[in-house]
Amino acid sequence: MPRTAARPTPANAAPPFHIEMLRIGSQLLRVGRQHGDGEGPPLLLFNGIGANIELLEPLARAMSGREILTFDVPGVGHSPLPSLPYRLTGIARLATGVLDHYGHARCDVLGISWGGGAAQQFARTHADRCRRLVLCATAPGVAMVPAHPRVLMKMATPQRYVSKSYAQRVAGDIYGGDFRGNPALGAEMHKHVRWQSRLGYYLQLAAMSGWTSIHWLHRLRMPTLIMAGVDDPLIPLINPRLMRRLIPNAELKVFDCGHLFLLTRVAESAATIDEFLNRP
Repeated sequence: MPRTAARPTPANAAPPFHIEMLRIGSQLLRVGRQHGDGEGPPLLLFNGIGANIELLEPLARAMSGREILTFDVPGVGHSPLPSLPYRLTGIARLATGVLDHYGHARCDVLGISWGGGAAQQFARTHADRCRRLVLCATAPGVAMVPAHPRVLMKMATPQRYVSKSYAQRVAGDIYGGDFRGNPALGAEMHKHVRWQSRLGYYLQLAAMSGWTSIHWLHRLRMPTLIMAGVDDPLIPLINPRLMRRLIPNAELKVFDCGHLFLLTRVAESAATIDEFLNRP
C-alpha cells in the first residue's frame, strides 16, 4: 500500500458513525452521525455516486473531533428506494430535514464527486443554512470538460460495487492516482460497500442528467474550498480550476493523487478541511 494511503482500521475499532433510520417527509433515510466534541456547526457530507456511509469512515476517523452528518441517498446503501425519481433539489431538501432533526440551523457542507453537485445545489437553494462549502473531486455538472469516453463507459455501470474482482481491475482507470499502481486498493475499498440495487445507481445518474451550476456559481457567497487530484480521470483538473474562477470567495487545493484523495491522502485531506473550517 502506498505510504500516503489510509492505514487499515483495526478490526475491533468502533465505527465512527452512529447509524439510525429517520423518516424525512415520505422518505426513510439511513443517517450516520459522528457526535464530535460539540464545538461549532456540524459538517454535512454528500457522498459520491453509489457510495454508502461506511465508505466515509476513514475521513470521519481523521476528523473525530468534528460533528459529522451524512446519509445514504434513497436507493443506495440501506436507504430504501424512493417512490419517485428525484433531482438534486430533492436531495438538498432531504438534507435540510436531517439538519432539522438534530436541531441545527446552519452547517458546513462537503460534497464528493456526485455529492459535490448535491452540495452545490444545497449551497444555492439553502444558502442561509450553509456557512462554508467544501467541494471535492467534482465539477459544475454537464457544462464541464468531460472524462475520456472509456472512463465514462465504466462509470455508466455500477459493476464496480457489485464485483470485487471488477473493482480491482478498473480502479486505476476510474480513480487514477495511487489506484493505478496498486489495484488492491480497489478491493480494499470494496470491503466497505453496502450494495443495494442497480436502480438506485441509475436514479442517481438520472438526478444529475441535464443539471449544471455553471450559470449560478458566481452567486455563491460563502467561503469555498475546492479540492482536486492532479491525476483524476473522472474530473479533469481544468474543471476545478474553472470553478475556482467562477466562485467569488473560493480557493483551490490540488493533491498529488487521483479522484479518491480523501481516502488515499486521508490525513492531509482532513487537515486541509479542518484548517479551512476552523478559520475565524
